[in-house]
Amino acid sequence: MAIASVTRIRDEVPIPTPSRSMVSVDNVTMSFGDFTAVRDVDIDVADGEFVAIVGPTGCGKSTILNAVAGLLGPTKGGIRIDGKPVSGVQESVGYLFQQDALLPWKTALQNVELGLRFRGVDTKEREQRAHAWLAKVGLKGFEHRYPHQLSGGQRKRVQMAQALIVEPKVILMDEPFSALDIHTRHLMQNELLRLWQEDRRAVMLITHDLEEAIALGDRVVVLSSGPSSRVVESFQVDLERPRNVAEIKLDQRFTDLYRDIWACLRGEVEKSYARQD
Repeated sequence: MAIASVTRIRDEVPIPTPSRSMVSVDNVTMSFGDFTAVRDVDIDVADGEFVAIVGPTGCGKSTILNAVAGLLGPTKGGIRIDGKPVSGVQESVGYLFQQDALLPWKTALQNVELGLRFRGVDTKEREQRAHAWLAKVGLKGFEHRYPHQLSGGQRKRVQMAQALIVEPKVILMDEPFSALDIHTRHLMQNELLRLWQEDRRAVMLITHDLEEAIALGDRVVVLSSGPSSRVVESFQVDLERPRNVAEIKLDQRFTDLYRDIWACLRGEVEKSYARQD
């Protein structure tokens, strides 16, 4: 079942024809006992597409992400990555969590190379690649520092290197910048876009921040309030790339998109609060 879409195209910003599907969430329902988190959800993410998913608190955004990662199995429906059914934890996926997922007893270098170690890469190669990635994210000279010796932004850079060093086909992000102050958040968002632009991978980002969703994404998918959340609508983000997340918010098109998406999202948020009351 195809999700509804709203597409607005400016003459100077043609939207490219989507490439092959990299992630296919097909008619997925996720239930836990008598509770159904999401019902009949369909989301397709093309190879190299950056999709942001927004919705009220408790609408099942993280549940969908965990199902794509293979951490949870659908009650109904199926998920495919690059045409192959998802069954169990996926090595083709990189995951950036909301909270620091770094091992506190390992250095930045050791944390970054961890995925390669699990894949059986020899010591010399994984150290070389880890050094290269730490330099790429601006942490050359910080290789032997432990997480507690790094700032929040630096720890987030280590996490990005840790997720990307394994060259995943799909990058999943669960509100990765929500714990950062606004200035550091903008820096990390721009850093993420820079790294993604170099070698585009399919991205699924979930966030409560609609501005972040528009500034980063090629498309914004809106989920309904839970339980039994579903896809309400999908909005194409026809803003030029490369982007600066602070400057793009001054674009009139950004304002128009925010207004249109919020008009859709606001009703779901109000429903969510009404149910809590």
